[in-house]
Amino acid sequence: MIPKIILGKGPQATRRTIGYLFGKGRANEHIDPHLVASWNDFAPDPGRSPHRDPKEVEAQLAAQLDQPVRMLGDKAPKYTVWHCPVRAAPDDPILTDAQWADIARRIVAAAGIAPEGDEEACRWVAVRHADDHIHIAATLVRQDGRRPQRDYDQRAVQREAREIEVDYGLRRLKPGDGTAAKRPTSKEHFKAKRLGQDATSREILRLRVRRAMAAASTEAEFFALLEATGVTVRLKLGPSGDALGCNFALPGDTNDKGEPVFYSGSTLAGDLSLPKIRQRLATTSPEPVAVRPGNPWHQATAATERIPHHLTRSNDVVAQGQLAALGAAFDLLPLTAPTTVRAELERAAVAFERATRSRIAADHASACALRRSVQAIWKDPARHGDGAGLAMLLDVALTAVAYAMHWHRTRQHAQQQAAAEQTLIHLQAAYTQITEPVLAGLASQAPSPQTQRRYAHHLRAAVPEHAERILNDPAWNALATVLAEAEAAGHNPTTILDQAVSQRTLNDAHSPARALTWRIRRLGERHAPGPRAQAANAQHTALNPMAPHPQEPQARRR
Repeated sequence: MIPKIILGKGPQATRRTIGYLFGKGRANEHIDPHLVASWNDFAPDPGRSPHRDPKEVEAQLAAQLDQPVRMLGDKAPKYTVWHCPVRAAPDDPILTDAQWADIARRIVAAAGIAPEGDEEACRWVAVRHADDHIHIAATLVRQDGRRPQRDYDQRAVQREAREIEVDYGLRRLKPGDGTAAKRPTSKEHFKAKRLGQDATSREILRLRVRRAMAAASTEAEFFALLEATGVTVRLKLGPSGDALGCNFALPGDTNDKGEPVFYSGSTLAGDLSLPKIRQRLATTSPEPVAVRPGNPWHQATAATERIPHHLTRSNDVVAQGQLAALGAAFDLLPLTAPTTVRAELERAAVAFERATRSRIAADHASACALRRSVQAIWKDPARHGDGAGLAMLLDVALTAVAYAMHWHRTRQHAQQQAAAEQTLIHLQAAYTQITEPVLAGLASQAPSPQTQRRYAHHLRAAVPEHAERILNDPAWNALATVLAEAEAAGHNPTTILDQAVSQRTLNDAHSPARALTWRIRRLGERHAPGPRAQAANAQHTALNPMAPHPQEPQARRR
């Protein structure tokens, strides 16, 4: 159940609100509008007065609601109308008028509009014009002329809504921390439907701005990318001429005067204000010195593979920065992926967006390696065109998201935890689609049975607790192929297998064979060490057995 508070001002605010609630709606969506409850239980009902002109009854109702406000004259508050739509979930049962009336009374009591038993409280009505929601409208002057005590009313009605969900057996929403992006309004949904859009302008802009921020290294590049995607940018300038903020608009999205409808960055999401965007871009500016080029898929995979370590060992500020960078990677991945998995990756990015923010500040500088590598992939997605690069990145991303879910759960971030859970579903679907043909292609090049027996012997020595499971996994032939490729490139198969096993535990891998396949694929493409280096590595491995890993979440599936 979702309550949302809207404040109205102006001499006609009450009349305007009542007129909308009892009207046909912006898309003729209002059906049988009528009162289900009011402050005195006998307020005039425009929807249940068949022998009177409805407009006349609307005017009478608005006048009664406005009476305490008009008594104050010019001492009345700036905002005089408190409007709160309360909507049930689509899969909730249809409630009766009596049940909605009880819900309305509980909401106005929780908000401080009309505490239970207070006969001098504000005047209010609850209007129903659809099966799944009501609108509560109140005037913000009590009948004794005082102002209502409605401090933190948004939080109060949200808490009451959670209790109502339990009492009525409705879908229980996750409590939030105030960092969620603003939901589109009903008006925006109707407008999107009228324009033939699958999403509202607010949602489309949020995605485009997030992608531009993920792809850009400088502020100039950020604005250039937005312009390339058709987004109109309007800067808010200070007295010095410096940009203090920015607003965004989509082409064709205009108001009734034909003017573009602009959204400020902060209303799209809390981390999309210009100062927050600048803070993020400062950590992804081009390197001041030349960096040795490498495979960006490998670099992104290695950076993502380190996220679980940061979530379990680093401080919260660093961990939050890692999650923000992972969200930015998800924003760009659909643009680099085959069309067959693009839709699932886009759904994963939209879901994980909620998991990238909390009340904890983010250290974005700690995750610059992941940001730069994903930007390199976006600029040249053709590398590893067989899908292996994306497959190995998604493999470690699944584990990272599972850890993110656990991290949010331990900090009681309920909405972020639920978002990570939903992300796992979409990532798993994309991973399965992209991985199967890659593994099948590798398996078709499997080495001889004699070579596979030799690799199996090395495997049992390196990872005895997982050996039989790996050997019986359908991905074993693909693993044997990448071991053979690495050996042909000059690597010692025993050494490279030990390195792959020591990178991270296999305990949280649904398929250890697949996990090792991607690790060895990355290691095998590195320059092979010489004989002396290989001997030193072997001696180091023998003297330094792998340290035990901390207990890790088991939500990961692949």
